[in-house]
Amino acid sequence: MSKRTVVARGVGLAIAACALLCTLGLPASAQVTPAAGYIPPDDKPSFKVGTTLFLDYTYTDSPTSKNADGSTYNPSAFNVGRAYVNLTGQLNHLFAYRVTTDLVRDTDATGALSGSYVVRVKYAFAQFNMDDWLVKGSWIRLGQQQTPYIDYAEGIYRYRFQYPTMVDKDGFLTSSDIGLSGHFNFPSDYGDVHLGYYNGEGYNHPEANDQKGFEIRASLRPLPGVEIAKGWRVTGFYLSNNIAKGQEADRWLVDTTFEHPYVNAGFTYIEATNQASPGSAEVKPKDWSIWVTPRTSFGLEALIRYDELKPSQLTDQKQKRTIFGIAYWFNYGHGITAAIMADYTNETFDNYTPAKPDNTFYALHTLFNF
Repeated sequence: MSKRTVVARGVGLAIAACALLCTLGLPASAQVTPAAGYIPPDDKPSFKVGTTLFLDYTYTDSPTSKNADGSTYNPSAFNVGRAYVNLTGQLNHLFAYRVTTDLVRDTDATGALSGSYVVRVKYAFAQFNMDDWLVKGSWIRLGQQQTPYIDYAEGIYRYRFQYPTMVDKDGFLTSSDIGLSGHFNFPSDYGDVHLGYYNGEGYNHPEANDQKGFEIRASLRPLPGVEIAKGWRVTGFYLSNNIAKGQEADRWLVDTTFEHPYVNAGFTYIEATNQASPGSAEVKPKDWSIWVTPRTSFGLEALIRYDELKPSQLTDQKQKRTIFGIAYWFNYGHGITAAIMADYTNETFDNYTPAKPDNTFYALHTLFNF
């Protein structure tokens, strides 16, 4: 058994033990007499339904395509990028749940549903809240759930409806997987830790063997009490994963972000180790991304982003991505989020053999969440 497997299993058992100990402690804590002025938590069962929609019209300037008669044209299409139906709620203040379905295009050319949108499950998990014992916002989850980094990053970079984050789009990480995880907040808003033990295949693949993945993200807010600097965070992330025995797929990442009423910004750097098959040579891609979103008080925002991927340390190949956009965010309140965005995306490919054409897109994107 490898050292990585021993560590990952140990972490998984530690999370499970924590959940068990907390559960066993429930009867004792129930005997404590509440202090004067104590407001008991809401223990009423609840059930809520919500929706998230990403809709767009995209015009492809490059590369062009060809009609059956050999003439060229610029592809364009109306698309549904995301269509979540979120079912969330609680049994009481200790136990919560979420089930989320999504639409995805069926690309199986031989299937009866080829080309159609089909429904799949994106999230399905139970959550044990530990607010009674730890800092509020601490919990343990079991099931198909958000992995530690992408969901965290999208809470700061809120333009996923225009384009995925760099680590998601370039295939370094998956946004959802099946497993056991724990999230723990630091006191006084100094940050948080999210770690988990997962199948490692991602939500869109079944578990293929006995190998598992361990992920941990730790984020620090260095100056939470300083008004101008409280929006600054520094994050480290590590993924230890085996696709099969002797076939590594490890990642480590650092990023720093800044949030302010008039600007959000971030920088992310990631390195990976990939093996195409057990025992094969290691390939070590690197990727980095920098972005900034200047904001106004009346809903108008801009997005400027640049990504650069080096797919292997053995070649001089580079993939470069540039994004510009102007968005307007509607202020409806009551948990409703809506935005519309006009944007430009360009991808270039240096030193690829055979040469790859640029990808250039113009699009109108919309977001609806309620």
